[in-house]
Amino acid sequence: MLVHLLFYVSLVVSLAIGFVYFRDLGDVSQMLLKVKRDNMIRFIRHEYRLIAAGLAAFVVATLVHFALDGGAGWIWWVGLVLVALLYGFPYVWVHLGLRNQLNDARFFPISEARTLVSPTAPVLVIVNGDHARAHPDAQIMRPHLAGDDKGLGGEDVVMTYCAMANLGQGYVPAIEGKRLNLDVLAQHGNNLILRDNDTGEPIQHIYGFREGDRAPDTDGPACPVRPAAQMTPWPTFRMTFRGFQKAYPEGEVFLNKPSANPFLRMLDMVTEITFGWGIGRQHQEDAPVMPNMERSDDRLLNKTLVWGVTIGTDAACWTDDFIVENNWLVNATVGGRDLVVQIDPKFESLGVWYNDTGSHVTRCDFWGNSDQGQLTRVETLRAGVFWHVWSEFFPHTDINRVNAPATPDVDRVPPHAEAV
Repeated sequence: MLVHLLFYVSLVVSLAIGFVYFRDLGDVSQMLLKVKRDNMIRFIRHEYRLIAAGLAAFVVATLVHFALDGGAGWIWWVGLVLVALLYGFPYVWVHLGLRNQLNDARFFPISEARTLVSPTAPVLVIVNGDHARAHPDAQIMRPHLAGDDKGLGGEDVVMTYCAMANLGQGYVPAIEGKRLNLDVLAQHGNNLILRDNDTGEPIQHIYGFREGDRAPDTDGPACPVRPAAQMTPWPTFRMTFRGFQKAYPEGEVFLNKPSANPFLRMLDMVTEITFGWGIGRQHQEDAPVMPNMERSDDRLLNKTLVWGVTIGTDAACWTDDFIVENNWLVNATVGGRDLVVQIDPKFESLGVWYNDTGSHVTRCDFWGNSDQGQLTRVETLRAGVFWHVWSEFFPHTDINRVNAPATPDVDRVPPHAEAV
């Protein structure tokens, strides 16, 4: 009797941990199962300990069954299949299917990228001096992270990407001077969760700091306990691939070319087909494909794209159609800093710039050349993120903020027409 009890208890423990692993980190499982963020954070922090405990419990059940004849044979076989599924699927999906390219991404000249990227495809761009990199959404969708040992103009900058949020953000992958060993783990609130493998701490992609460094009582946007306890964001903006070619003819493009390993090549194909199906729905349907949101804000339709900025504890966002309706440019103040939000139709890009001139700007081009002097890009811009994701993490955000009511200007022309 004791032998049978040990078999069934061990098997139940193994399957219970396996179910939680599949639920919390199985990713596609969230299309069917509601996952609490606290539970997911706990499993991310203790993934390998929990896996070890669950598999050890199954080993005990196996030894008891074959050495002491405990439990029914058919139940052990069913347990074996379930253990293989519950542990194998999330581990392979996360650690192989979503393996990142933090240090070994490959970048190619525009001439080669043209064969794989359409002219109107949106790309995420980061620039340092004369070095410009474009990251097409379709190419960075699966690896989520793209960087190399050469860096961006000598700076250690990586592109991080979440397809569920339609959000790409360049970051310096270090906190308080120590480079992070980042891994892709899960998503919650339709936004990627990374992990610093050296500390085991989760990092919400849209925030850029470790969960353990989160300030307990923040007013407005979530903040770290101290400014240095977060990854430094790098100015990141969106444009079309053809706009990138015009602006940066010597720029390079991230391409996620197929692996030479036939197993990984097949796994990548299946992963990208699955991703493509889910992300296609995410762009087309109003409801989030993975309904793990904790808030709802109907000020805009869920899948409206917004360009959001955070400065201190203040947050504001704009829609591209609002900027167009206001003659391509608005002035606003966020966190005590004057900003300019503008669209350059020639390069098909919306930019947000610091305006430290002390004067109202009426003209600004893609390069930040304004009628009041040179402006610099805002590094905290999240370009073209889904509204339901932005409002999930920045619920106190303003929408389409301006310093004063926008008035039509019959003399204003698209900014590129007067660019120097």
